[in-house]
Amino acid sequence: MVSLYSTLFSSGMKAKWPRRIYVELYAGAGRSRIRDTSKFIFGSPLLALKLKDPFDKYVFWEEQPTNLKALKVRARQTSPNADIAYVQGDCNRRTSEILAEIPRGSTEDTVLSLCFADPFDISLEFETIRALADARFVDFLVLVALGMDANRNYEHYLREDADKVDKFLGSKSWRERWATAQWDAVKFTRFSADEFTKSMASLGYIPPPHYTMKEVRSHEKNLGLYRLALFSRNERAYKFWDQVLKYSTDQKTLFDWHVFELSHRMDRRDPESRPRLCQGQPRL
Repeated sequence: MVSLYSTLFSSGMKAKWPRRIYVELYAGAGRSRIRDTSKFIFGSPLLALKLKDPFDKYVFWEEQPTNLKALKVRARQTSPNADIAYVQGDCNRRTSEILAEIPRGSTEDTVLSLCFADPFDISLEFETIRALADARFVDFLVLVALGMDANRNYEHYLREDADKVDKFLGSKSWRERWATAQWDAVKFTRFSADEFTKSMASLGYIPPPHYTMKEVRSHEKNLGLYRLALFSRNERAYKFWDQVLKYSTDQKTLFDWHVFELSHRMDRRDPESRPRLCQGQPRL
């Protein structure tokens, strides 16, 4: 889904924005092994580098030095001529360094960025998002780890002396609203997702309907792990995301066909956003 959206974003915005920047927080090592198998797949950074219409610059952040070292080698092998910046450390404490790598742009040289945040839990602080959103034109694709972290550690996070949810939502008053929401039998995962959406709306992002926050469930027990959510200040982005939700599939062998079909349908319907996809795109 991330690869398909990145494709639509980069190709669709190519004629409208002179420079497009791809930012990834929690980028990892660039390649992953599927658990309990010997199969490896490309990670999202390498998929972003392999787009038909690449971004003009890439900014990869990763906390673990060994992962970042591996990513540098694999990124250079994948796209030797790509303009790539790397930032290592805690992204919540390296915001200024990340911003320094994203061009400011000007009236004649506008810059649009896509930031994919892929944390393992809810450790991404809202102030980090605010800092990026206030200083640059950025769309966010965020993995909101509600099931695998917020719900699992619910009792701990509810304590008054715990501030992880406070930092994630950018709010210290959420407990009061949660106390009210429980009377309506609202689940904590749904409540947290709605609160995060409200926080993004406070920055000027159009609040997406909850059903568009794509839920990803575990294969073993069919438990909700997280939601993949798009946040943009422009309706065009949500049209792209609707296409991703409609045409993405868990069956990797069908991905190329869906991309090929999607390109033809969007070409006929909206020539301006023509994503120019083809069967040669990397598989998810």
